Amino acid sequence: MAAPTNTFTTYNAIGDREDLSDLIYRIDPVDTPGMTAIETEKATAVNHEWQTQALAAANGANAQPEGNDFTGVAVTPTVRLGNIAQISAKYPVVSGTQEAVKHAGRANEMAYQEMLKGMELKRDMETVLFGTNQAKVNADPRNCASILSWIKTNTFKGAGGVDPAAADGTGTRTDGTQAPFTEKNLKGVLAGAWTSGGKPSLILVGSFNKQVFSTFTGRATPIEKTKTKKVVASVDAYESDFGTLKIVPDRFMRQRDVLVLETDKWAVAYLNGRKFVSIYIAPTGDSMKRQILSEYTLVARNEKASGGVFDNTTA
Repeated sequence: MAAPTNTFTTYNAIGDREDLSDLIYRIDPVDTPGMTAIETEKATAVNHEWQTQALAAANGANAQPEGNDFTGVAVTPTVRLGNIAQISAKYPVVSGTQEAVKHAGRANEMAYQEMLKGMELKRDMETVLFGTNQAKVNADPRNCASILSWIKTNTFKGAGGVDPAAADGTGTRTDGTQAPFTEKNLKGVLAGAWTSGGKPSLILVGSFNKQVFSTFTGRATPIEKTKTKKVVASVDAYESDFGTLKIVPDRFMRQRDVLVLETDKWAVAYLNGRKFVSIYIAPTGDSMKRQILSEYTLVARNEKASGGVFDNTTA
């Protein structure tokens, strides 16, 4: 039925107020499982250094005659390692007019932009540390060595893949031919880490290989829980011969990599006073400026405790 003649409707009206929700919806992910899992520490120099210590190999022939005199044995010195602090930053700029007008969903435009840029910076850092294959560079701009530049001892890689020449952050991985991620390869890395003295507790994977993981032995068939009306087809923990590990997907790592980490053997070191700071920038016109900044590096306390299954297929 049509409206009566000359009915005044919203199509003709001038001055109806807008209906804009006071909520802002955001879907982009901000979880950074790698950075969240490992420890943090302070750095006081651009080249942040630490030491590792190895014991002499176990000697099954250590039997000494009674009354034996002895001579000194070779001492194993510490190894001095270091990584370069990298600066990552975001730069929100808001005009004076935009700050002055009334906003929907936020009271202060600059504060809102600072929050968003802080989230973006954290995602960038997760990508730098766990999703890039970069060596340390002490030039301008400086680069810290990512985790892929450190993991060398306990690895499985595809044909043609090559580990970094040294586990010191100075080199990068050479990617090999991709092949399916298998439980056999994972078990080999776990055994290597345990033999080296490590106790890995976390496995970081991309989305595709998280689903592959859920098909491993003992979990090849989904389980239907009739009482809760749920079908469980995922694996969140892996009980290996050498301990239980948590399985966590990471959106910002390289999808071809599976990282097996003893989390307390890794840390993010922040230069003093440079951890997610907001720096006021003097205006040069009718605008407000801020610099959201972190100066940080990755600390590989002992890479032999961890490992990786590399060159996995991603589709």
